[in-house]
This record gives sequence, C-alpha cells and structure tokens, in this order.
Amino acid sequence: MSTRTDVQILTVETPSLGDRSYLAHDGEVAFVVDPQRDIDRVLALLDGEGVRLTHVFETHIHNDYVTGGLALAEATGAAYLVNGADRVSFDRTPVADGDVVEVGDTMRVQALATPGHTFTHLSYALSTVEGGAVGVFSGGSLLYGSTGRPDLLGPDHTDALAHHQHASVHRLAALLPDNADVFPTHGFGSFCSSSQSEASSSTIGDERRTNPALTQDVDSWVTEMLDGLGAWPAYYAHMGPANSAGPDAADLSLPSLADVDELRRRIEAGEWVVDLRNRTAYSAGHAPGTLNFGLDGAFSTYLGWLIPWGTPVTLLGESAHDVSEAVRELSRIGIDRPAAHATGGPEQWTDQELKSFPTGTFADLAQVIHHRPVRVIDVRRADEYAEGHLRDAVNLPLHEVLTRLDEVPAGELWVHCAGGYRASLAASILSRAGHQVVAVDDSFDAAESGGLTVERTSS
Repeated sequence: MSTRTDVQILTVETPSLGDRSYLAHDGEVAFVVDPQRDIDRVLALLDGEGVRLTHVFETHIHNDYVTGGLALAEATGAAYLVNGADRVSFDRTPVADGDVVEVGDTMRVQALATPGHTFTHLSYALSTVEGGAVGVFSGGSLLYGSTGRPDLLGPDHTDALAHHQHASVHRLAALLPDNADVFPTHGFGSFCSSSQSEASSSTIGDERRTNPALTQDVDSWVTEMLDGLGAWPAYYAHMGPANSAGPDAADLSLPSLADVDELRRRIEAGEWVVDLRNRTAYSAGHAPGTLNFGLDGAFSTYLGWLIPWGTPVTLLGESAHDVSEAVRELSRIGIDRPAAHATGGPEQWTDQELKSFPTGTFADLAQVIHHRPVRVIDVRRADEYAEGHLRDAVNLPLHEVLTRLDEVPAGELWVHCAGGYRASLAASILSRAGHQVVAVDDSFDAAESGGLTVERTSS
C-alpha cells in the first residue's frame, strides 16, 4: 500500500499473470485502475476500506487478460472511463488526452496519451487538491526499468509503436516530478513487458536515472528493445476482442462433478483433463491421459498458451479450494466454465494403473550421459536458449511442443527448462504421446556446476 497526503493506494496483485490493478481512495470515495475479471477482490477491498467507488479507469484494451472494468462499474454504479478512440461495443464514459476527472473533493486524475503498447494507450496522473502530484498509473507504458512491448498488434505496427513508446515515457518523465510514484499494470512477469525487473516500487526520478528508455537515444533503445523480445502467449489473440466486446463478471462457481467413467470419456474424446497438483506429486503417479499444469506456477499463462482454443477443460484438484483457484485463474484469460472437475487424488480419478515418470537433477544428467544414450530436450523459449544451452540439447519451446510432436526424437528424453515447472508440463505432454521421459527438476544455473557444458550463441 502506498500513502501520499490524504490518498491511499492499494495494490491488487495477480502474480500468475504478472499484473497489478490499483484502488486509490481518500477515505470516502475511490477509483480503480485496470481491474481484472474477478472483481470480488476489489469489492472486498472497497468494503474493507469503507469507501464508495465512483470511477473505473482503463489504461488500454488489454492483451493479456480479460478486464473486469465494465462488470465492476455496473456492479457499483461507477463511471467506466475508456479512451474515446477505442472501438468498443459497450457504453462507456469516453476520455481523451488532457481530460481531468475530479474524484471526490481531494483527488484529480488527468488522462495522458501515452501510445506505444497500443495506439490509444492512456496513463493517468493522480494529484491532490492540497498536496500536488502523487503518481501516475502507467498501465503498459512506463514500467519498472522497462516499458510495455510494442509488437502485440502485429509486425506492421511494431516500429511505429516502439517509437511512440519511447516518446511517451519521455513525456511522462517531463510532466511529472521526480518524487511522483509510478504504478504500472504490467512488469511483474507479464509477457506484455518488453523486459522484466525485480523492482516492486519506483518513482519518476528512479526511472529517469535507470530506465533504458529514458537514458538511451530513441534509435539505440528501439533496436535493443526489439532485439530482446521473445514469444508471447497464443491466448493473447483472444483478449483484445473479448475486452472490446465488454466482458461480464466471472462465474467462479465450481463446474459439475465428474466420476471415473466421465473422466475417461473426456480423455478419450481428446479433451484436456488437467491435474493441478505440483510436479512432484504428478510425476510420482497420475491418471493416464492427464496433463500437468500445477497451481504452484504460472498455471493460466501456460495452459492458455498451449491449449487449442475452445477445447473443453476438466480440472483435477486435491481439494475444492484448488479447483476454485483454477476456475478463477482461467476466468481471467477468458476460459469460462470448465467442463467438469474432480477432487481427491489419482486413485479416485481412474480405474487404470497409474502412470509415472522419473525426475532428476542436472548433476544426475551429467552422470547418465556417460552410461547410456539420452536426448536432452530444452523447452525454454528460443531467446533463453540463445543465452546459454546444454551441448547437443534440442530446443523445443514449451509453447511449440504440441505442434512439433513429430520432431521429437526417439529414445530416453531428459526434459528441462529454467527451474522445473515448464519441464513437468512438457514431460506430461510427451509422456502422454508415448515418449520415455525424465523431467529435470532443477535450476538451470546448476547445470555447469553439475558437470555439464553450457554453450552460448549470443553475447
């Protein structure tokens, strides 16, 4: 929570998607910036703070999650402010560059055009009547040590948006004082960010001194920033249309309960039956035909990235709470109403013999390669692979595994990523396809110390 004069700013974290939403209030009235689909979190904050919501601000038509802005405004009677230049199919309060919105008697919010992440992106500068500038809600514009990526609208627009992005962050730095706080929506693991930072807070002054977009000339920054961009999740293609249509609130109720026969039928029909347990539990024993997307990692990001869009999803969790959490996560990216669920453990989910696969470390791999032939499958993104990879490792990025199964070599496969989570996801897919897999549950930083050779193909 940030406090400046009489204004309190509360952060609503969504770490699985790498985003933040914000609630600002003066003790009586409040506004919210970039709320996510599950608006119950915001409603609970409003109730806990004892304040009334009057305005909901959207910085842009989001690419990485389904907004809760319209639903929140309708639930509370607040005004819903969206750039008037955005083509949307719902009623909103249009806002444009330079508009000033009075929130209660103490807060003033000014819209600032900051194109770059999208062409119609707005940031919102908050000031108080008495105390001056508080900070800026910068959405996907100025991030901590970075900016929002400019390539999500396609290659025809990337160069123009990159140059807009550089100009926009310089505009914010010029308009706001050094002590103004920066409150970005992206930048905490979101693939909407052009790079990632470990910072949890920042000011305009901090960014002016350290952010490459503010310390480099435009041509140098654009070149380096674009060179560093990697792939983004496939589900992003569905977020813009969903947000432009005006999504309703998430239905967070549990889906219907499935028995063993129904689970088997769904697996045989090619649907996705997803085991939500952690990778250690899954590798030790799981129902045949299931896939592992553990709730302990970026569950919704990777499930949304890999699943053929529209495929029915059934959720298997140790408890109803786990299934509820998965339903919430999926609603944020527009996967509504999973087909079914079951709770307990794999013994309750199948009447067949459980499947399993071994796990190991990089040190284990270093020993194994001297005794028998194995193939190493690196499921990190291509940009990660270029920074350093094991000698003779095959780069098969996780998001490409399903479409490149025919390229997977035969034999014993040791599957690794950077830390173990993605390796388990890939191993579950490859095992279901009939491959003999070992999931490396280890940090890639331990590869060299474990006795393996790391080669680098980029500086």
